[in-house]
Amino acid sequence: MSAPTIFDRALLRARHRRAAAQGPATFLLDRVAADLAERLATVKRGFAGAIDIGTPTDALRRVLAASGQLASITEAPLGDDEVLQLPEDGFDLAVSALALHYVNDLPGVLAQIRRALKPDGLLLAALAGGDTLTELRQAFARAESEIEGGLSPRIAPFTDLRDIGALMQRAGFALPVIDSDRIVVRYDQALALMNDLRRMGATNMLTERRRAPLRRATLKRAVEIYGEQFADADGRVRATFEIIWLSGWVPHASQQQPLRPGSAKTRLADALGVEEKSAGEKPSSKRS
Repeated sequence: MSAPTIFDRALLRARHRRAAAQGPATFLLDRVAADLAERLATVKRGFAGAIDIGTPTDALRRVLAASGQLASITEAPLGDDEVLQLPEDGFDLAVSALALHYVNDLPGVLAQIRRALKPDGLLLAALAGGDTLTELRQAFARAESEIEGGLSPRIAPFTDLRDIGALMQRAGFALPVIDSDRIVVRYDQALALMNDLRRMGATNMLTERRRAPLRRATLKRAVEIYGEQFADADGRVRATFEIIWLSGWVPHASQQQPLRPGSAKTRLADALGVEEKSAGEKPSSKRS
């Protein structure tokens, strides 16, 4: 069964080209790339061959090259068909920054990355989480309800933090670690945020998006609501970007393994200093 087509990936590529031509807004990607390099530095081992999965620019490859952590890193573009043309067991490390939240078949892409990594290979990636742009989402939802009497899909349904661990295990990764970071950016007004999103190539590319142009009245009302609900005391408005971090290893015999059931040499009751009871035995009660 094929995955639903949520994102128009041809449009995504066009938006990225337009952003590059206009002068891209790279502050978020630059921040994530630097954070990824810091996380990778905590892994005390070397990586001979690495791939960058779909990162929109060369920001991540530049940061990792400058850090001296890798001998080389190869770009692995994510095409419209989401097929990675990669050799099996070909790499020790796969990284990705702000790209995987725009794939239609995330489990399938994770499985492809898993196959491209050698045993004991590592995947380290960052993608936008479900609370990203929550303020903009709420402002447009209320504005459209007031002005147009209904809602249209405008902001991507980003992956929830609670789902990522299960997707990693489903793809065959061991020892998955998932956490999130919130980056709050402040703007003079919501229109400045929308301009940055255009310069990120991150405006609406949902396949179910409304094709009719956005009504001027709806936009005006959304900007008003944004300022009313999400402004700080100085009048500037907040924009939240949730970054989900995921890492996982290709299984290998050298990795830490869970104990077999019944293999413990010390009873839990002894460690806790309590009397052990059988499953069906009820604790006795005494009355004075």
